[in-house]
Amino acid sequence: MSLETRKTGKLEDPGARLLDAIAGYGQRYGRIAGIVAAVIAVVGAGAFFTLRARAASEEQAAGRLAEANILFWQGDYPRSLQLAKQVAEQWPRTPSGTDAHRLAGDDEFWNGQFKNAVKEYRTYLEQQKQGLVADAVRRSLAYALESDRQLQEAATLDESLVGRFDRESSAELLYAAARCYRLMNQVPAASQRLQRLLDEFGETSYANRARMELAELSSSAR
Repeated sequence: MSLETRKTGKLEDPGARLLDAIAGYGQRYGRIAGIVAAVIAVVGAGAFFTLRARAASEEQAAGRLAEANILFWQGDYPRSLQLAKQVAEQWPRTPSGTDAHRLAGDDEFWNGQFKNAVKEYRTYLEQQKQGLVADAVRRSLAYALESDRQLQEAATLDESLVGRFDRESSAELLYAAARCYRLMNQVPAASQRLQRLLDEFGETSYANRARMELAELSSSAR
């Protein structure tokens, strides 16, 4: 065999092997790419239909909750409560399902069912811990606790919310905390909250009430 023939053979064999390898890799990774693409398509379709189902559920829940809100503002607390509970039970994983517990708490409060109101407010706050609405629900919870004679927890919660709302509301919360302490016959603690109200929120409408009550507490302590 000539040198030229031997050179050609040596050059052709590795090249053929390389082409075969490339073809093999192409087939192998082509199949993998196809599988990956199929998986992505399935996952994407699943996510799409899940989101669409959630949106449809929220739309239904929001519609029923809107009815419950209208009934609440009309003063029909029993029917509003019935609808709010239905929303909470039927669509528990939707934003409206969570908010239904807030409305149910308001309905129970105005029905005079303070223990039930406390329960509903707590359920809402377990699911929605942050934000202005959550703080408003904490404020409602404090009033429900006070009405249910859970005075120490009510006072502590009232005071923890001072500064989270406008100044008038903060003064109201301190006044409510002082009222709880007075109901518990803890006069020094009540006086401290009233004095704080005067020191920090002396321009509010609650300041005059705080002055009168503080004077009354001072005279009764003599």
